Amino acid sequence: MNEEILINVTPQETRVAVMQNGVVQELLVERSASRGLVGNIYRGRVARVLPGMQSAFVEIGLDRAAFLHVADIWEHRSKDGNGGGPGGAPTKPIEKILAEGQPITVQVVKDPIGTKGARLSTQVSIAGRMLVHLPQDPHIGVSQRIGDEAERIALRERLQRIVPEEEKGGFIVRTIAETACDAELAADVEYLRHLWRDIRQRALSAPAPAPLYQDLSLAQRVLRDMVHGETARLVVDSRENFQKLAQFAEAYMPQVRGRLEHYTGERPLFDLYNVEAEIEKALARRVELKSGGYLIIDQTEAMTTVDVNTGGFVGTRSLDDTIFKTNLEAAQAIARQLRLRNLGGIIVIDFIDMDTEEHRAAVLEEFRKALARDRTRMTVNGFTQLGLVEMTRKRTRESLAHVLCEPCPVCAGRGELKTAQTVCYEILREILREARAFNAREFRVVAAQAVVDLFLDEESGSVAMLSDFIGKPISMHVETSYTQEQFDIVLM
Repeated sequence: MNEEILINVTPQETRVAVMQNGVVQELLVERSASRGLVGNIYRGRVARVLPGMQSAFVEIGLDRAAFLHVADIWEHRSKDGNGGGPGGAPTKPIEKILAEGQPITVQVVKDPIGTKGARLSTQVSIAGRMLVHLPQDPHIGVSQRIGDEAERIALRERLQRIVPEEEKGGFIVRTIAETACDAELAADVEYLRHLWRDIRQRALSAPAPAPLYQDLSLAQRVLRDMVHGETARLVVDSRENFQKLAQFAEAYMPQVRGRLEHYTGERPLFDLYNVEAEIEKALARRVELKSGGYLIIDQTEAMTTVDVNTGGFVGTRSLDDTIFKTNLEAAQAIARQLRLRNLGGIIVIDFIDMDTEEHRAAVLEEFRKALARDRTRMTVNGFTQLGLVEMTRKRTRESLAHVLCEPCPVCAGRGELKTAQTVCYEILREILREARAFNAREFRVVAAQAVVDLFLDEESGSVAMLSDFIGKPISMHVETSYTQEQFDIVLM
């Protein structure tokens, strides 16, 4: 599979597009003013302990205090033998572990999302190119993506030989380490151990709250985490960032250096590869399928729903065949949209109802196969009794829509507006209320053009009837800056 990674850098933001066979498969955006916090390590201060929720709020220098649950306090879990009570639940309550004002070293595991603060853990993990270092955990693990058991055992044994005997911390072998030599693994071990020593040293002298470690920039993380054997090239349109990435590659990943390219063309990089158009499509509610069918994607705070429709696709054989083919195409498209939009949390998919169990099994298998290339952890359940597919996708950062958009100030995020007629009737009721409360000489309606036009035309009789009833004249005034739902009643 021919994969390319395009990196567009401006002083304000960095955008990354992962292309496969010329089609955008993933989009990442990081803004300089609001860089992601996941992976950052802080010396925090406990602001408040909540025994009822078995959690605490920790000040780490952000606008909102971050959230730490008792299950994420590593020192306590390790004393209880990695678990504590039944099911791994801690046996010691949080009020016996933390106290208000106490300094504590924490790492962000989930960015602030919506009104929720960042989620914290005291178990630190530092990602390198080949390995993830777990300074507090002596365990050596292997990525679950490496499925071959013999390969997993061999990698674990190799790393155990490389890690110094005096090393107290543990490591997780990343997927990319499958083809790494011992020298590369040893270099990664030394780099991560040195990094942790620096962090510990800063923690001893830093006043809480204070940052101790910031994860790499988006461009460097992409180079570290997303380049693999099928990545043909990385194209960067900024000379300064190309040089930084080249230095990073030479130091940690010399085998990747030759795939880095600096784009110097006149046409913007994302325009050349049609990425800008894909970003616009990724923000739309409706997604067109090649067959003529379409998806409707609705993102709410609690969950995301995806509805599959045949649309203009009529097929050539039978209704069952048309539905089956639409669902197969939708399975591929939905998996891609989850990556493009970075949708997380609970996701419910309403495929078109299929009569045969064979078709349902084939669609579910196609969907799971399409999701296999996603780097984010997820679980997929089969069809429910209502014919829905339920799944979860880990949410560690805001979705693309939440990064690039904000709720509409006109509809307040509803996605719909009251009709002009509905607003007219609201105004008539409001005038009646005002007439009973105040003895005005005249009532003037200030509203949008569409509402006033309706009053002067179809609803003119209603205005005349109300005017006679209250015994006062009612006049109209158009305010061009008002939305269709806005209006004022002015007492003259």
